[in-house]
Amino acid sequence: MAAWGLRLGVAKPSEIGAVMGRVNRTYSTSPVFSEVLRLPKRQLTKLVFPLQELERHLVSDPRPDLHLRIFDPSLEDIARAEDVFTPTARHRIEYVSSAVRLDHAPDLPRPEVCFIGRSNVGKSSLIKALFSLVPEVEVRVSKKPGHTKKMNFFKVGKYFTLVDMPGYGYRAPEDFVDMVETYLKERRNLMRTFLLVDSVVGIQKTDNIAIEMCEEFALPYVMVLTKIDKSSKGHLLKQVLQIQKFVDTQTQGCFPQLFPVSAVTYSGIHLLRCFIANITGNLKTNG
Repeated sequence: MAAWGLRLGVAKPSEIGAVMGRVNRTYSTSPVFSEVLRLPKRQLTKLVFPLQELERHLVSDPRPDLHLRIFDPSLEDIARAEDVFTPTARHRIEYVSSAVRLDHAPDLPRPEVCFIGRSNVGKSSLIKALFSLVPEVEVRVSKKPGHTKKMNFFKVGKYFTLVDMPGYGYRAPEDFVDMVETYLKERRNLMRTFLLVDSVVGIQKTDNIAIEMCEEFALPYVMVLTKIDKSSKGHLLKQVLQIQKFVDTQTQGCFPQLFPVSAVTYSGIHLLRCFIANITGNLKTNG
């Protein structure tokens, strides 16, 4: 099974220790990430690169072309990405508006990313975690599935726009397909679609709705595995292998690397922030 999707976690503890000093000397990181850098090396690796402990179970993929597409940032890159998600007097991060139709959506010329997933996959919780450095930004989270009924637009300063899409499946809006399909097909500044998959249950039949849309419209998309705090290491590994195989063999436009995250422990959140900053053109990484 391919390991190239997990190469982010191959940094040795000694290498992490060496780079931590460079990060603190070179970059003015957010106070939160400064605290992360002071964690014991093993905890730091688990938090920032959550797949490292699984990497030893996988066999490297022999096809060299796939290795060119790996997102492999350094800790310095991740530290710089934190600035994109940290508000300042000149860099406001805020909710803009909601819309049920594309022609009602705000006209925001900056790059855009959207988050989509089935009801109760943890979409709003993930977005809230991404915006944790801006607690005043209201991202409504509900224990009831199907809470999000509209497209919600958030502006991240001059850098990019993030869109929280309604969930599909249980209690989805009646016009879900028309609403989301039109957005995915016609939104010109959409840079990447983040498809959330529950790591506890894996890809469900309803997830094929979003997968088929992205594939049909030739949209670049990424699979984000949520709720990894609810899975044992063995169960998570099983899901990663199954989903990775699906991405390898059944998709064309899906980014070949999975992003596992937890909105509870914040594992994988810093890495995902860095990836978003990179694909929206706001951060050039060394890897």
